[in-house]
Amino acid sequence: MSTRLPVTQGRVRPLNLASLAREVFVALNDLVITHLAEHGHGEIRPAHSVVFQFLDDDGTTVSVLAERAGITKQAMAELVVHLEERGYVTRRPDPADRRAKLVLPTERGREVIDLAQAFVPEVESRLVTMIGADRLAALSEDLETILSGVRRVK
Repeated sequence: MSTRLPVTQGRVRPLNLASLAREVFVALNDLVITHLAEHGHGEIRPAHSVVFQFLDDDGTTVSVLAERAGITKQAMAELVVHLEERGYVTRRPDPADRRAKLVLPTERGREVIDLAQAFVPEVESRLVTMIGADRLAALSEDLETILSGVRRVK
């Protein structure tokens, strides 16, 4: 069985801050995916989170979704097609640009978004149990500061 982390020089490569942050994201995202499956949405995979995470209520083009997610348009288009075939999103012509199509959540897609957002307090409660409310608040503030600082450097 494979481990999530690569093996370098005969041992699991140590985590640096960036890889640690990603592993925490993956673990938290997995909690949400499991929660969605328990509520009838077992077809949703971790990769689909970038569609739901960056989808505007009034629709978003595949290009904008891809840019927000930091993936190629082709990769985002594949995710959208997969979700469209399963009834989670639909595509409609963009009234501002007839060449483009907007991706919109269907009722089923809106249910996924609502379930995920309603689950946030439970996840945060678990984190409070692990590290305490003060440390979680400080961690959140620190992550926002890091994000802001890194974006400014770009």
